[in-house]
Amino acid sequence: MRIGDVSGCHQKPQRSFFMNGYQFPICSRCTGILTGQIICFIAYVIGARISFALDIIFLGIMFADWLLQYKNIFESTNLRRFITGNLAGIAEISILLKLIFIIFKINY
Repeated sequence: MRIGDVSGCHQKPQRSFFMNGYQFPICSRCTGILTGQIICFIAYVIGARISFALDIIFLGIMFADWLLQYKNIFESTNLRRFITGNLAGIAEISILLKLIFIIFKINY
């Protein structure tokens, strides 16, 4: 649980996954972000690329889910948080790799 706390995750039990009675050290959205980051890195290694426009859309989807919940318009579900987190994690790594490639003048 300390890893999740240090990473800045709120670790609320009602917004976290549980396995065999144990709470994940990070919430469902952070779990999605982490898995999305891993997925994107693997996809880049095998040659997959997504556009910057799609990166922005993916980030916007997660932001919209968060904002609607924050404004008490509706309560998001852990599955929705995980999926939108996945999209954001993919976009984060995609943007980061694009920036690295631009800074170091690497063709991708």
